[in-house]
Amino acid sequence: MTAAGAEAIAVALAGTGAEVRPAEPSDVVGGVLPSCVASPATVDQAAGVMAAAAGLDLAVVPRGSGDTISWGWPPARCDVVADLSGMDQVLEYAAGDLVVKVQAGVRLGQLAEILAEKGQRLALDGPPGVTVGGAVARNAAGPLRLRYGLPRDLLIGITIVRPDGALAHAGGKVVKNVAGYDLGKLFAGSQGTLGLIVETTFRLHPLPDLSAYVIEEYRESAAAAEAVLAAAASPLQPSAVELERARVGGPIRVATLLEGTPSGVSARAERMRTLLGRSAETMMAAPDWWGRTGEASPSGMTTVVAGGTLVRVAFWAAELRPVLDAIDTVAGEAGVAVSVGGSAGAGVLYALLAAGQDPGQVAVFVRALRAATGHAAGPDGGGLARGSVVVLTAPAAVLEAADPWGPVPSLGLMRAVKQQFDPGHLMSPGRGPGGI
Repeated sequence: MTAAGAEAIAVALAGTGAEVRPAEPSDVVGGVLPSCVASPATVDQAAGVMAAAAGLDLAVVPRGSGDTISWGWPPARCDVVADLSGMDQVLEYAAGDLVVKVQAGVRLGQLAEILAEKGQRLALDGPPGVTVGGAVARNAAGPLRLRYGLPRDLLIGITIVRPDGALAHAGGKVVKNVAGYDLGKLFAGSQGTLGLIVETTFRLHPLPDLSAYVIEEYRESAAAAEAVLAAAASPLQPSAVELERARVGGPIRVATLLEGTPSGVSARAERMRTLLGRSAETMMAAPDWWGRTGEASPSGMTTVVAGGTLVRVAFWAAELRPVLDAIDTVAGEAGVAVSVGGSAGAGVLYALLAAGQDPGQVAVFVRALRAATGHAAGPDGGGLARGSVVVLTAPAAVLEAADPWGPVPSLGLMRAVKQQFDPGHLMSPGRGPGGI
């Protein structure tokens, strides 16, 4: 784009009241440098930015904290980065109703501090620096997903800006008032391909008085899988059941989080030790590997940005053992080193392949794991049987050799939704499944 063209874009966007500046190298999205960065502070400014961009046929990529903005496919084009980190106000907090309404740029750590003063929390255990809007857009959650679900499960209201600048609202301010078309669930996981998330309303939960971690180590995948399933299904109400294995064939560590009152947690922890094995250890602090490998993990993100590959494997929890065995087998055949961790009790694992491994072998691992877990192509690109294998981030050579999304059974429906919300394909074009 010429300097005159970039200046014209900046002038048009600046008329919305949003802060606008030329893009810098740090604003690159998957190798694509935008023309400028627009930072609205209000919903009206955000709507103005979108309307002005649409009027100029500009492609927009939303940004929150920016930690994962370059994950996955690079955008087909990116003219404007819509930086929502300045929309960081807590709009309403009804502690008695366990409900909070915030702007999309509020950080999870910032919100946690405010809610803790009233003994409450938003049960999303992502990095403190992640924005609420970003968490919803990725629908990413950490270990607490077992008990509390994903962002879409905690979301009871949402305000979005459509690509043409029009506002849309869904849900309400109280948990029971959620009738109507559920935009929240549609936009959760949309990854910026449908519009801007500008405000969100969540249900909250009380902070526990005490947390305890019951930890056991297993040599065999069968024993580890049995322990995970027993813990997750037990009446002891674990908040999380995590698994970690540092290398293929290595020992598997299983940790169960119990939360509640001191007396209740102590009694439940003792019963959980009996369930997992009498050699199980009870700790009052999380083990150092807790949540380390995952899309909601700050240390996991730090590890992979140096050029590694992070793969999310989702499956029916009952299939945990064959999934673990498949990862072992496929890694051995592909000749790659893999560490595995994640919310095994909720049917989600993350395979981390460190930087420096041959991209071709990594791609072979991904494709073979898809075949082994039932994520295989059908007549129209679908055929998902038992699980999904998605490459969250990887070197460009890996992404080119193994489509990060893999076969998507509902691709036709997703394209129809994209066409409905973004007929001009101006929102993060090319970043979604099938290049939508």
